Amino acid sequence: MKFPYPVDHEIPVILAPMAGVSESPFRRICREWGADVVVTEFLSAEGIRRENQATLDKLRFGPDERTIGVQIFGAEPDAMHDAARLVTDVFQPDFIDINFGCPVKKVVKRNGGSGCLKDLDLVQKVIRAVSSGTHLPVTVKIRSGWNEEKRDPVGIALRCQDAGARALTLHPRTRTQMYSGAASWDEIAAVMIARGSFGNPWIFGRARALLDGQPLPPEPTAHERFQTALEHARLSLAIEGDTPRVAREFRKHLGWYTRGLPGSAALRERLQQVESLADVERVFADYLSRAESLAGAG
Repeated sequence: MKFPYPVDHEIPVILAPMAGVSESPFRRICREWGADVVVTEFLSAEGIRRENQATLDKLRFGPDERTIGVQIFGAEPDAMHDAARLVTDVFQPDFIDINFGCPVKKVVKRNGGSGCLKDLDLVQKVIRAVSSGTHLPVTVKIRSGWNEEKRDPVGIALRCQDAGARALTLHPRTRTQMYSGAASWDEIAAVMIARGSFGNPWIFGRARALLDGQPLPPEPTAHERFQTALEHARLSLAIEGDTPRVAREFRKHLGWYTRGLPGSAALRERLQQVESLADVERVFADYLSRAESLAGAG
């Protein structure tokens, strides 16, 4: 398998594009902990084409995030062409990825994401349009089909390849399965990690160890989790400002980082009240102090 963008391993471990999660701070954390490739949140071609400021802000990335792709979605070939051209000229990622996998209703109803899988001629038109707007490698993310009756990942992949796609990522469920039901893991060959990375950037290094036949690294301690969570928070606050709004938006990450710890329910309850980085540091310090006291008493 030869990837059309720079990778250090024969089978790279890739951070999936996820709305509201795959933002620059998290991408940097995941690269630090072993992700070979990262991809932006999936972004509307129309938003890029119209130069919507909020959308353009999500396209920005730092050199430490490479290898990085920008993922775009849409069902209008001209808009996808224009978006690809702007992304290429202004932001210069390593590749452009097309989302044909998102199952969310508000995206699908406009034939975006996995909605395109109902019309493979349209899929090919979109790929050709994007390819004509960029010199960068064009890749695609698909599902195994629209529904079980139309499940045909190989056939869909061949149509994508014929239209110019240089690599393909498969979510081995149909659109109608959404995120439930059994995934057909035998249909995939590469590794792209999505929800498993929530509050768990160590998953990339652990996956790499298994792929390389090495011993599985230990799970991070509470202290290590908190250190990484604070690093992630500082990156987010440096970009957006240490304000109550930004702190509140980061609470979801704090909940994920603390999942599974002893007393995690009470810890998460406290973290859902934080309004600043100082609040987070205080809650973490209290937790570790109590844990040490309990360990000493035992």
